[in-house]
Amino acid sequence: MTSEELRLNVEKALDEIRPFLQSDGGDISLLSIENDNLVKVQLQGACVGCSVNQMTLKSGVEMTIKKYAPQIEQVINIDG
Repeated sequence: MTSEELRLNVEKALDEIRPFLQSDGGDISLLSIENDNLVKVQLQGACVGCSVNQMTLKSGVEMTIKKYAPQIEQVINIDG
């Protein structure tokens, strides 16, 4: 998978999870993909101060991204 294909697959994963985040007043944006195995995202809106955002990041976002791009090893949130 090329870097461009990887980016597109990660965006597809985020598009799949985004409606769930938006229904709670939040959102997510892709910041970067590093070394083709680390995804940096930024949680936005209500997700920023949410007490379960790390669980959302790991069990929701990371799991969905890995479904589309299995080579991704980790997804981390960069605070704005």
